[in-house]
Amino acid sequence: MTGRERGKGIAHWPETERPRERLLSKGSEVLSDAQLLAILLRTGRRDSSAVQVAMEILHHLGSLAALARSGIEELCTIPGIGPAKAAQLKAALELGKRAMAVPLSTGTKLSSSADLFRHFHPTLRDLKHELFKVVLLDAKNTVIRESTVSEGSLTLSIVHPREVFAMAIRESAAGVIFLHNHPSGDPTPSAEDRRLTERLVAAGEVLGIRVLDHMIVGDGRYISFADEGWLA
Repeated sequence: MTGRERGKGIAHWPETERPRERLLSKGSEVLSDAQLLAILLRTGRRDSSAVQVAMEILHHLGSLAALARSGIEELCTIPGIGPAKAAQLKAALELGKRAMAVPLSTGTKLSSSADLFRHFHPTLRDLKHELFKVVLLDAKNTVIRESTVSEGSLTLSIVHPREVFAMAIRESAAGVIFLHNHPSGDPTPSAEDRRLTERLVAAGEVLGIRVLDHMIVGDGRYISFADEGWLA
């Protein structure tokens, strides 16, 4: 493609170079990140095509992961991106996260920490704050329900055992699994993570509710207290 063509809108490009036409003829996997974003944007701005605006988004933010973490206000600081286009991008990214998440519905049987990670990683890995969740299980280790216990800032929010186990008692749960994310991407447990886990395990023993695991989710990896033998 010539420099002159790049300055024109996508409608003036050869069909073989247009992102949407390339996707239809060759599949989505052949498109670059910028070309895929351009399809979502649909239009660019007066002096730039949708692909050029998409490239500016990636250059400004640094990566698709950073795009997933960015808010509407930050996206709207990029020339050519208003609230409507920012909403389109965030909606598409959220759909992608949900599509990647393994369903964790009532009656699901959990056999390993990897099962839990596959479900929660897509939705937790890009959060800028920590989210503490509990999965309630019956005597056969099948899921009763999952619930968010607490949301915090970049430091672990305070989690009270009474809140967690009151929910478990109401649902007649035989066991619980705790998990939270580290926005830094590093799942290594902090001293506070370890102290909290000890308090929760102790409370569960008093109530006769087993704490089966505490998982910390990072970017592409996780730490399982049960796998590491840290719950004993």
